Amino acid sequence: MPTRKHQKKPSRSHRSTLSLQKTEILIHIYDLLPPGRISTVLWHMGTSLLHSGVVINGKEYAYGGHDRRGLTGVYWTKPRTEPPGGTFRCEYLHGFTLAPQAEVDAIIREASEEFLGTGYNLLTRNCNHFTSYLCERLTGEPAPGFLNRAASIGLALPCVVPREWIEVPDFDAADGAALDEDEEGYDSERARMLRSSGDQPRLVGQEDRDTGTEWDSEEERERGGNGKGKGKAPVRDSAGRMLPPAERAPIS
Repeated sequence: MPTRKHQKKPSRSHRSTLSLQKTEILIHIYDLLPPGRISTVLWHMGTSLLHSGVVINGKEYAYGGHDRRGLTGVYWTKPRTEPPGGTFRCEYLHGFTLAPQAEVDAIIREASEEFLGTGYNLLTRNCNHFTSYLCERLTGEPAPGFLNRAASIGLALPCVVPREWIEVPDFDAADGAALDEDEEGYDSERARMLRSSGDQPRLVGQEDRDTGTEWDSEEERERGGNGKGKGKAPVRDSAGRMLPPAERAPIS
């Protein structure tokens, strides 16, 4: 009688039993130009003024400017929260990351240390530069180039492009009349943003800290303040251009 051969059971790998999970990396894109024919044409041409945020695990990360030295300009809020003066345009699936959550959190913290609020510049270091940086760190691929096409044009041809492409107007009212920033105030703009989302924008790494603005000197207060309370002044980028409300990081 033939002997029965022993069948060797397939050996199980001793590697981690945790299955790799892909995390979506989404880009939310907002148009900073008032709705109308011009913004529609520029959008389809890929040359509109855009704001963007990176959505990771239910949080949308973006970058804005402020006058507080040493403080990050990277913040997060509820996805699809329209910034003051911005209109949601589309969601773009950029890719996936296999990095565990701890590694993703570490990358975001590193990005927040790299992108300080005082380093913000509308043309050379804006929210779309941050989006591209974070996407590349997470997926190996930068964000699509059309996000910053308007900034690239403004940088290459500063004497040709319209002034409003470089110094973006704050926003328009529904009837097309510009609202006075001093009359409305930054707090009112923030209130409109929060009412629409129910989720307060928070600086990365500052969620459990007091981030109220304190000026280091009277000179800094006068440069960053408008006489109506600390931190309520028009915020300017590193080149002195006034930032639109959509590009201001929350610091209070």
